[in-house]
Amino acid sequence: MARAARHPIHLKRAYEDAAPSDGQRLLVDGLWPRGVSRDDLRAESWLKALAPSTALRKWFGHDPARWDDFRERYFDELEANPEALAQLRPYLDRGPVTLLYGARDEEHNNAVALRDYLLHGRRHGRV
Repeated sequence: MARAARHPIHLKRAYEDAAPSDGQRLLVDGLWPRGVSRDDLRAESWLKALAPSTALRKWFGHDPARWDDFRERYFDELEANPEALAQLRPYLDRGPVTLLYGARDEEHNNAVALRDYLLHGRRHGRV
């Protein structure tokens, strides 16, 4: 499914306020963000199947030293689950998308890796 997106793919922490420029807001974490109500999140959908497996999430532990390996393993999981990736296609075809995540680290999280995969496939970075 990796291809140039016709519409922008933004990233935003789930704790940040929604904005009109967000377009379709999609939660891509396996866990609901702590302390955020469904009304406050204003997500169009929770695409839990796109989140890394629990085992991979726990192994990564948001350790930047494991980032490259995490990305490679996460991409393996995405490629093994084309049905989950297919859930995104209608949103990407319809307009701008904002991938919502709960992590504090804005550079090393599954939403960053997912956007990279959607835009560049495995060619992006060291993967």
